Amino acid sequence: MSLKELVVREFASRFGAQPTAVVRAPGRVNLIGEHTDYNDGFVLPMAIDRAVWIALRPRPDQELRVYSLEFDETRTFTIEEVRDKDASREDGGWIEYLKGVTWALQEAGYALQAWEGVLAGDVPIGAGLSSSAALEMATVRAITLISQLPWDAVAMAKLGQRAENKWVGVNCGIMDQMISAAAKTGHALLIDCRSLETQLVPLPPGTVAVVLDTTTRRGLVDSAYNERRTQCEAAARFFGVPALRDVSLADFEARADELDALTCRRARHVITENERTLQASHSMREGDAVKLGRLMNASHQSLRDDFEVSSEALNTMVEYARRTNGCYGARLTGAGFGGCAVALVQVDKADAFAKTVAADYERATGNRSNTYICRATNGVEVV
Repeated sequence: MSLKELVVREFASRFGAQPTAVVRAPGRVNLIGEHTDYNDGFVLPMAIDRAVWIALRPRPDQELRVYSLEFDETRTFTIEEVRDKDASREDGGWIEYLKGVTWALQEAGYALQAWEGVLAGDVPIGAGLSSSAALEMATVRAITLISQLPWDAVAMAKLGQRAENKWVGVNCGIMDQMISAAAKTGHALLIDCRSLETQLVPLPPGTVAVVLDTTTRRGLVDSAYNERRTQCEAAARFFGVPALRDVSLADFEARADELDALTCRRARHVITENERTLQASHSMREGDAVKLGRLMNASHQSLRDDFEVSSEALNTMVEYARRTNGCYGARLTGAGFGGCAVALVQVDKADAFAKTVAADYERATGNRSNTYICRATNGVEVV
């Protein structure tokens, strides 16, 4: 049974009627361009065929009532109680993403209608595939639909990001919400994280993205993610620019020896990663899988050595992926510290590749892994 069928069936069971709408919002895998989004740089993600689904209908009062199939619990709050972030914020788990989105929409001046629903998802939590943004954008779409608000993908992605930054407390960039909101089937999306201009970019012919989940997890709020962001902001101040996106590689190299060693490494990753991302989009338009794979390999090395956000499990997964027949390149994807790698693989060898890498990784680490051969899908939509 599909997740759509599951949420519809569970809704009918719990609420005694059919839902008036079903929405879905996908997770994503970032092909290249890591830790560049909050530096106003470039990213190249694609939405994947794993998503958060919500079946819902409006309520006549002010209460939002949502049942999570994954957590097997019902949580409620009122529209009024989340008007004041400081008075309402608590560590309530998954419901905080819904509360944060409701707060952000109200803060932006929107009048909201209450609703009740059932949600479920198959985006692995904490794997670096943006389960949080998928939940945020599914919630945004649910609220805008029920409240009869106009839909603007960019504006709503910004509000999803604001919810995660200011309510949940993770200083993420705009990439995750933008790809979940604006993706198109069959394409990755080159995003300029400053202007939010986007360009659709196809995968090279005969290739597929394979996500390799190490099944190791990290908590972004409690991790070094916010620390890395602070270090990047310090580097930008040193160069006298709004963000590291404004520093060319030549300018960086001319003054690199004036930076302390740690700040130098952090800045070098972001500046070179922006260049790699633009080169990758060009390679994809040219259908050059070999060049794209090399850029992915260089990205992982930079994330491992300069930005220091990899892990033993991720390095092991990437190493085995690169050794396996059919692989053009591989790198960690997401914030790092655990989670997933992504590999560019020949489509006719993808099944064998996934099985081989999973077996090699388990023998080396003792950890079971999950592998996903991913299709590029549409962004958030009413189904």
